[in-house]
Amino acid sequence: MKTQGIFLPLAFAFMAMPAVAQTQAASTTMANDLPPQDKEFVQAASMSGSTEIDAAKLATKRSEDKDVKSFAHHMIVDHTKLTVELKMAAPHGVSVPKDNSDTTVLNSLKGLHGKEFDSAYIKSVGVEGHQKAVEAFKKEAEGGSNAALKKAAAKALPTIQDHLKMAQQLAAKKGVQ
Repeated sequence: MKTQGIFLPLAFAFMAMPAVAQTQAASTTMANDLPPQDKEFVQAASMSGSTEIDAAKLATKRSEDKDVKSFAHHMIVDHTKLTVELKMAAPHGVSVPKDNSDTTVLNSLKGLHGKEFDSAYIKSVGVEGHQKAVEAFKKEAEGGSNAALKKAAAKALPTIQDHLKMAQQLAAKKGVQ
């Protein structure tokens, strides 16, 4: 009799499990239905961050300039944090791509070394990359539909804007146009 009292609740718990799984699946599916602007933002932000990190890693190996290496190290640290924050802000069931760097940008840097690398890195990743990122984060912060993504974009925007200023200052210092 006692064993029946233990097993009956367990049997009911197991019967209820498929309903829980269905609810989780339904919420995951619903989360994947982000509005187009939010989907574009997740893609653009993850690509920007991934490209920044990968290009900065190249800069630590290919550059001989302490200012460029310092900038690159700063980008690795900050963009790694921003990537984590983006993943935490993404709704349940929405995956944030991990390694989706812009291969065109990275390939254009891979064959370069020294000052030639520095100029290309500062221009294409530092300045142009951050200009695009500022636009994407600003657009999401001002007009995104998903509250968590909108908040994350607004929170990250000042950091991205600072990166752009740093890149512009580095470009001016190194004579990169």
